[in-house]
Amino acid sequence: MNESVSSNAAPHHEQGRPWWRYPIVWLVVGGPLAVVIASLFTVGIAVRNVDPVLDTSPKGERAGQEAPALQARNHAAEEAQQPADR
Repeated sequence: MNESVSSNAAPHHEQGRPWWRYPIVWLVVGGPLAVVIASLFTVGIAVRNVDPVLDTSPKGERAGQEAPALQARNHAAEEAQQPADR
């Protein structure tokens, strides 16, 4: 009668194990750790390969090249002079 063992109790050889010896700990810690490592890798790529800043100010030749596009944009924004179904 003294030999009854509860089915919920952990076996004696597993009671003194450190936390890192349990596989479930690595499942819980491994996911977020992988995300942090991937984000640091992404930051490293972004810092090493910075995109150049483009000059968008209309100066000199560039203003003349953009003139047709600006006229078309302004023309498309105007209201129609005649109805389309005439």
